Amino acid sequence: MSAPYDNVVLTAPVTVPYERYSERRANYWLGRALGMLAKTTGLDKKHIDGLSVSSFTLVPDSVASLTQHFGMTPRWICQEHTGGASGITALRKAARAVQMGDADIIACISGDTNPKDGFTNILDNFSTDMSQAALPYGAGGPNTSFALITKAYMEIYGARREDFGKLAISQRDNARTTPHALMQKPLSLDAYMDARIISDPIHLYDCVMPCAGAEGYLVMSEDRARELGLAYVYIRSAIERHNAYANDPVQLRTGLAMDADMLWQTAGLTPRDIDVVQTYDDYPVISFLQLEDLGFCKKGEANIFVRDHDFTIQGDFPHNTSGGQLSAGQAGAAGGFLGIVETIRQLTGTALGGQVANARLGLVSGFGIINYDKGLSCAATILERGQ
Repeated sequence: MSAPYDNVVLTAPVTVPYERYSERRANYWLGRALGMLAKTTGLDKKHIDGLSVSSFTLVPDSVASLTQHFGMTPRWICQEHTGGASGITALRKAARAVQMGDADIIACISGDTNPKDGFTNILDNFSTDMSQAALPYGAGGPNTSFALITKAYMEIYGARREDFGKLAISQRDNARTTPHALMQKPLSLDAYMDARIISDPIHLYDCVMPCAGAEGYLVMSEDRARELGLAYVYIRSAIERHNAYANDPVQLRTGLAMDADMLWQTAGLTPRDIDVVQTYDDYPVISFLQLEDLGFCKKGEANIFVRDHDFTIQGDFPHNTSGGQLSAGQAGAAGGFLGIVETIRQLTGTALGGQVANARLGLVSGFGIINYDKGLSCAATILERGQ
C-alpha cells in the first residue's frame, strides 16, 4: 500500500525550555517557538507560509492575530482545539496542505503560559460542560474525572497502583537525561506509593505539573527538506477520532480502538515493528488505555504488559523517552506536541537526552479535551526515519 503522505516530512523539532510559572502571555512562548524554528533551519519567517497553532491561553488572540504580532503573511493558517491530540491533528491537516500546494512550509507550534492562578482560570473557562456540570458539584477538574476512570480500570481489570507507579518511575528515569524536564529528582516506588492523595485513587505522582513552555516542528516536502539539509521523518500513517463510544458509562477505551487496524494496515506494520512509543500521559491510566487500544496488548492487560517490560530508554519498550508530561511537565496544549517533537528527535538521532539505539520507527498517540467525564479527542501517527 502506498504511503498516504507521499513526499511530505516532519523536521526541525524545537522545545522552548519549560518554566513552572510565567506571567508572560502565550504569544511570547509561541513566538519563541517560531523563532527557534527559523534559527535552527536558517529560514526567514517570510519563507514559512503556513502556520498552525494550538494553545489554551492564547485567547482572546487567535492564530490570525498572531500573524500580525509575528509580522508574517502566511497563505494558510489553522487553529487546533483538540488538546492532547493537537500535535497529531495539526500534523494531518498540515501534511495535506503541503500535498495540495496550499502551503510550502508550515510551522506547527503549540504553547501556553502559566501564571500562578493559571490552571484555575483554564478550568473555569475550559468548557460549558465542565463549568456547569462538574465544578459546581465540587469536582476538582480533570483529577476527579480521571480518578473515576482509574478506579473503574483497577476494579474491572485488576490493575494495582504499583503498575501505574512503574510507568511513572520509568518516565522519571527517562526525564533525568532530558535537560528541559522539570522533574529531575529520582522517583522510587516507595515515594510514589506514599505520595499524598489528590483524588482517590490518584496520588501526587499520577498527575502532571502544569507549566509554561512551547513545542514545535515544521511540515514540508521531502525535496525541500533535502534542499535545506534538514534531517526529517516520514509519516507512515495517521488517524484521529472524536467522541467515540459515547454511550460507555465510564471511559475504558478510546477512539483509537476504532481505527487502530487502519493505522497499522496503512503503514504496513504491526506493533512489534515499533522502536519507540510516546503516549499522551496526563495520567498513567490513559497511557494504559492507549497501549491497549493500539494493539500493544489486549484490553485490560496493560498492567501485565507494564510489569513484563522495561519502559526506560535502554529497555525493551522505550516509552515517553523525554519523561513525558508526568516528569517533563505539561505546558498546556504543548503537551499534545511533546511526543511528536521527541519522536522526530529520536528517529533523527538528535535526542536532547537519552537516545534509543537504532530507532527507525516510532508511534505517537494523543488524547485530549476532557469535557467532564471523558476525553473526547484522540489521534495517533506512525513515523519513520528519513533517508
